[in-house]
Amino acid sequence: MRHVIALDVGGTGMKAALLGASGTAPADGPPATAALLHQARRPTGRERGPDAVVEGILDFAAELRAYGEQRFGEPAAAVGVAVPGIVEEERGIAAYSANLGWRDVPLRQLLSERFGGVPVALGHDVRTGGLAEGRIGAGRGADRFLFVPLGTGIAGAIGIDGRVEAGAHGFAGEIGHIVVRPGGAPCPCGQRGCLERFASAGAVSEAWAAACGDPAADAAACAKAVASGDPNAVRVWQEAVDALADGLVTALTLLDPRTLIIGGGLAEAGETLFTPLRDAVRQRVTFQKLPEIVPAALGDTAGCLGAGLLAWDLLGNTDGTEVTA
Repeated sequence: MRHVIALDVGGTGMKAALLGASGTAPADGPPATAALLHQARRPTGRERGPDAVVEGILDFAAELRAYGEQRFGEPAAAVGVAVPGIVEEERGIAAYSANLGWRDVPLRQLLSERFGGVPVALGHDVRTGGLAEGRIGAGRGADRFLFVPLGTGIAGAIGIDGRVEAGAHGFAGEIGHIVVRPGGAPCPCGQRGCLERFASAGAVSEAWAAACGDPAADAAACAKAVASGDPNAVRVWQEAVDALADGLVTALTLLDPRTLIIGGGLAEAGETLFTPLRDAVRQRVTFQKLPEIVPAALGDTAGCLGAGLLAWDLLGNTDGTEVTA
């Protein structure tokens, strides 16, 4: 059975899958959707250093390839890998990751050489997750979407006609660094008042821990307190929602998406987040068209599934070398 290897490399763990074609697909091209054939997870092992992380990725991929060959009668036709940080997709290089400590790792070349020249696609983790949400998740059927995961930080993926726009230099979608509170809290990027300093799960956790006096309190605990009517929690939560709405309205003014997909840890609060957020965005738009605001559908599997879609795309690409996400 024809299949591909998908790997999503995170700061603490790696998610992997073997994906086959689902439904009718051309013999020499990508399927409309992907069938999950096998899943596996393991620690990234970043405490062992960047070289060990790279070896861990290569070894994990080799194990998946061997499993696929044994189980499905043929080796994987392509490999897709999603990684964090700065990614030069066209050159197949993982340029920089603070979490993993690497610089200028030619990951596409290393994997291709390890597997005898098999096509390899390399993508940015958030854009790859956005690709999956746009094609087979919450944005399926939308010609224009914006995927915004609210995690430790905030990033974005701009979806256009089934692909994700990386920008001229690979930085498209960095919505977390829109300044929403000029002169506000300093951001590691060097600016002050960035969106992710007020509306990420990390920012809400920090604000709620300070408000309730419990250093261990997090965004999930704040959401529960909001649902129970705690006034301090409601204040913290609303400040985050207001900042998020300000950033999203800026984004939708520029991009005019048909669907706005919100994911990440903060989205797990469900309607505790989405009801006030939809109201706040609605109150701020004037001439702009209000997009449908929906929760992400694929959870923490989005990056891995997106990596698999990148791999399938490679098989439909005539030169077999370049896919961007």
